Amino acid sequence: MTGQAGKKLGVVIVDDEELARRALAELLAPHPEIEILAECANGFEAVKAVAERKPDLLFLDIQMPKLDGFEVLELIGPDIPVIFVTAYDQYAMRAFDVHAVDYLLKPFSAARFEAALERARNSLGHKVPAPQELAASARPPAHFLERMVVRDGTQVHIFPIVKLDFAEAQDDYVALHSGGKKHLKQQTISSLEASLDPSRFVRIHRSYIVNVERVAKIEPYTKDSRLVILTTGAQLPVSRAGYARLKALLDQKAG
Repeated sequence: MTGQAGKKLGVVIVDDEELARRALAELLAPHPEIEILAECANGFEAVKAVAERKPDLLFLDIQMPKLDGFEVLELIGPDIPVIFVTAYDQYAMRAFDVHAVDYLLKPFSAARFEAALERARNSLGHKVPAPQELAASARPPAHFLERMVVRDGTQVHIFPIVKLDFAEAQDDYVALHSGGKKHLKQQTISSLEASLDPSRFVRIHRSYIVNVERVAKIEPYTKDSRLVILTTGAQLPVSRAGYARLKALLDQKAG
């Protein structure tokens, strides 16, 4: 498992448990062709290490405080082959199998580790699935996003999903409007819609999703369209189908 001209393969280990990091390092020790570039105890360290060290392979825990593994993947992008190291349930494991993602289910044996490493050898140069797609399929049914993570240069912004006022499609990005600020995130509006609680958020237009708690009033605009006025003062277009969805949700909450 070497790079070009015999170059060692750079690896970053990410796990909030020191014993878990040490165990992975010991399992990698018999592989002289692999160099451990960094060991990270949390997601913020991982994002920084990937940006600075540019590893060829990532061992990534999922259940971590501050930033979980999926959020780390969102911030670093899907270009690095990943072996997830996780104690996740079988529902998530099936999602990983469907997406052909390498994973080690804790506790795992040395033989299982070697098998994952061999699989990673064969996947070098291949992208992992889009982080949002992978995270969505690994979530249990009716479990929706509780917070958003957005990278802005070297900064990482995290805010609770209840503080999202509305989202706007902008090509391959969504503009997330929260508290008077706008954050750009590389994601389609359809995948964002699928990850949001439909009792809180509604697609009012092909380009807009709104937090129903922010809706102040609805006004006529043209013969077949309306405007939603938010408590923030923002004015958003509402399509005919979007109005039907919004009205149904508002009636449901009123009832």
